[in-house]
Amino acid sequence: MTSPAAPIVCIGGLNIDRKLRLLARPLEGSSNPCEAHETPGGVVRNVAENLARLGLPVALIGAVGDDAGGRMLLEQAAEVGMDTRACLRLRRHVSDSYTAVLAPDGSLHLGLAAMPLVERLNPWALQASQALRASAALVVADGNLPTDAWPLLLQDARAQGVPLVAVAVSEAKMERLPYRLDGLHLLMLNAGELSTVAADKAMALTELHARGAAGVLVSLGDEGLLYSERGRELRHWPAPRVQVVDVTGAGDALAAGVCAVLQRDAGDIDAAIRLGLQLAALTLQTEDSVHRELTPDFLTNR
Repeated sequence: MTSPAAPIVCIGGLNIDRKLRLLARPLEGSSNPCEAHETPGGVVRNVAENLARLGLPVALIGAVGDDAGGRMLLEQAAEVGMDTRACLRLRRHVSDSYTAVLAPDGSLHLGLAAMPLVERLNPWALQASQALRASAALVVADGNLPTDAWPLLLQDARAQGVPLVAVAVSEAKMERLPYRLDGLHLLMLNAGELSTVAADKAMALTELHARGAAGVLVSLGDEGLLYSERGRELRHWPAPRVQVVDVTGAGDALAAGVCAVLQRDAGDIDAAIRLGLQLAALTLQTEDSVHRELTPDFLTNR
């Protein structure tokens, strides 16, 4: 049994998020006026920051360059309370970046990912964090990880008895997950990512369970969430109705809310989903990838 101080270990992409919000309908092949906004980003980094702002102990494993972007990522992580000692610092490299081109209504028009450094999180690099992961309350890994990282994480999850949560990042990177998912406590993904498994949702969920995933949580955007667990009935949660400012980071906030509960009780999926939906709704109403007003009180008051 883990101690109350056991960290949530978050492994995956660390990058600079650049958001370019179009001021009018885009014109292809032409210059388009926009507003620019730059923040620390990366799926698992955003999850980790949400968790740290909620007052939970977080250890971050990622890779950054020795540039201004890398220094900013590590300094900001330390400021909000993340332990970055396990992060790789790569000399003569530029830190990873993600550029989101947003439509005037805040929806994603185009995403551009330049993320070569996350490929350095291979089995050899992750072996160094084995003791840290064994001491964790929960391990969260995002779909940016290279294909060969997953067998090690799944094997260690089975051997160490630490719940492993995988957070998908894109349809293109779904192929990085191995066929066998034995040891995976929960897979979080959206409807598009689920469709890469099978066009029919029910068939896709059945296949993921057959491959070894114990639980699967599917975000349907404004239609809410589906949760599927081996041997149990498929369940649906509606999404809260909010005024959307920016969709970037909402899925990461959902994942953080779910993980904040699961690190305390891996079986309390109802409370996990409720908190995840609340955090996602808050994040939809801000331009930041992580809501800056999150505090530990958000957990204690719910």
